[in-house]
Amino acid sequence: MNSRRKFIQNSSLLGLAMSIKPDFSLFAAQDQILGHGDFKYKIDSTWGNLDPAKVPVMNCHEMVMDRKGRMIMLTDEAKNNVIIYDQAGKLLDTWTLNLDRAHGLSIVDEGDAEYLWVVDNGGRVLKTTLGGVIVSEVVSPIKEGIYDEKMRWVPTETAVGPNGDLYIADGYGSQYFLQYDKNGNFIRKFGGPGQGDSQFSTAHGIAIDQRGGKEPTLLCTSRGHNSFKRFTLDGEYLETIFLPGAFVCRPVIHGENLFAGVCWSRLRYLEQTDNSGFVTILDKDNRVVSNPGGTAPEYRNGELQLMVQSQPVFKHCHDVCIDQDENIYVCQWNAGKTYPIKLTRV
Repeated sequence: MNSRRKFIQNSSLLGLAMSIKPDFSLFAAQDQILGHGDFKYKIDSTWGNLDPAKVPVMNCHEMVMDRKGRMIMLTDEAKNNVIIYDQAGKLLDTWTLNLDRAHGLSIVDEGDAEYLWVVDNGGRVLKTTLGGVIVSEVVSPIKEGIYDEKMRWVPTETAVGPNGDLYIADGYGSQYFLQYDKNGNFIRKFGGPGQGDSQFSTAHGIAIDQRGGKEPTLLCTSRGHNSFKRFTLDGEYLETIFLPGAFVCRPVIHGENLFAGVCWSRLRYLEQTDNSGFVTILDKDNRVVSNPGGTAPEYRNGELQLMVQSQPVFKHCHDVCIDQDENIYVCQWNAGKTYPIKLTRV
């Protein structure tokens, strides 16, 4: 019996040891090429790494590039909400608004200067200079009577239209998009929670789409629906771009392409899976052409098939920023307080 017990015990330990295999993919990450077709990238996981004792981050939520080519990143670390890099990853500056839920970052060029719109999940939507001076703040729609008192207000993102109108995504709150004129006067809200074409499940992001010289439209994220939904600038529904398996964050337009971070994919049992993010890239016709870190896009009879993470490079991709050389800077949420990852186009 003792011999048999020892044999079973040793066999179990051997089986356990064999099942725990080291993941060498992360060690080889610097040499990996990610992506498909004409959109392939080399990983630079050391870009922008800083001393966390001096410049800590919690979550690297979003990034934009100013007209000087500086990379401006938003984090929910209240000690330094904004970190500004040069394109080599060197630290240029930091500043803070003391926000511990800073989430959305957009940049607008008003001719005389560029300004940032900073969204905090605590309910604040702030316009600032690039140096962090607050210029204006949007009043809560609950205080304005736009929402009733039972409705939640947890904004996530902004976009500015060609005429200066401001659009705010209430992605973690009541699932509406709110439109204001350039003077801050409320115009309308559209969307709301539900399964209809014009409704949303996590109305996380928004962008102005002017590709191809067409009439500008709004691209709105419905992350729980794995989709972007297109609306007119007046909030009328036009179409859905379905991205099966991809829990996408905000759409980012660069040239003729649309880029987005995928926070989760349906890696196990077709359910949202932790640490399963990747980046997705769509062409001018809104067909997926590359998924860095994910499976190759496949269309059958014109329908896009399920997309999931294929390489464990990313955890939860929350945003991407594209520079003038078409390199991608990936910001991540819930990724161990790590700094952005640069994907250099090859």
